[in-house]
Amino acid sequence: MPRTETRSPAPPAAALPQVSHPRNPGVPLDLGWIGQARVNRPAVERRCLGLPGRRSVKGAHQAAWLLRAVRLIDLTTLSGDDTRGRVARLCAKARQPVRADLLDALGVERLTTGAVCVYHEMIAPAVAALEGSGVPVAAVSTGFPAGLSPFATRLAEIEASVAAGASEIDIVISRRHVLTGDWQALYDEVAAFRAACGAAHLKAILATGELGTLTNVARASLVAMMAGADFIKTSTGKEPVNATLPVGLTMVRAIRAYHAATGHRVGFKPAGGISKAKDALTWLALIKDELGDRWLRPDLFRFGASSLLGDIERQIEHHVTGAYSAAWRHPMG
Repeated sequence: MPRTETRSPAPPAAALPQVSHPRNPGVPLDLGWIGQARVNRPAVERRCLGLPGRRSVKGAHQAAWLLRAVRLIDLTTLSGDDTRGRVARLCAKARQPVRADLLDALGVERLTTGAVCVYHEMIAPAVAALEGSGVPVAAVSTGFPAGLSPFATRLAEIEASVAAGASEIDIVISRRHVLTGDWQALYDEVAAFRAACGAAHLKAILATGELGTLTNVARASLVAMMAGADFIKTSTGKEPVNATLPVGLTMVRAIRAYHAATGHRVGFKPAGGISKAKDALTWLALIKDELGDRWLRPDLFRFGASSLLGDIERQIEHHVTGAYSAAWRHPMG
């Protein structure tokens, strides 16, 4: 199917993410397609082994890719001891993620992160701190991270977060539906979450470290997209195993297959354990190779990260000054 660039009408609220493609409306559940999905783990792992050295960028090219990575970060704090002050500080960093003198040296006028991601209780202070910046607020929802609260409570949580000002909702799926192969239940669940989001974008967290096999990851990815997810996301960041390249490759190939079959674009968000600039470059190379440049924009790709930004800023300072900065000088991420 030929790929075409289209533009959707502006979202009804200024705080909603500005996108240049129609949202994924979803499609009817196709159990035949789901049943045929298979993943050859050894082949996927061989492909991933070559990724870190496949595209080596240095100097100004590396700095440019790292600046792009900054634009793709969902700057995140999901701790039990979060405070309004911590969130305000995080939002200030989202508005100015790289020091002004470094941006001046690189000829960059303005740079922000892709979003700020918080728990529901911190939506209001985040929205206030980001007012006028154009940076959206994302909220984790539906009983994050386990997703085991009552279904009605999970729907109400989404609605409350949207009402509080979140324009992106990161939901968690019920892993048991994947582990038992109950694809209709998973489809119905994600579709209900999508409806509860209204105009807010839905990112479906698959918690891939708890799904057992790459085939399960591929099938869960397809079902979430069929149900209308705007993004599929690897992890909550709370599982023992989070974003890995084999999981990422499996998910982006599911995105590619879904786009080829339906014409609908779906975004991808690896989250959990991505803390180094070199890892971010590897993920960007994966997306460029598998999905193309169109997916290297904030409306179709995000990093879920907290400490990644600090290391990227440190690498950018090295590019500008020729000397490595101490890590403690970049504690915010």
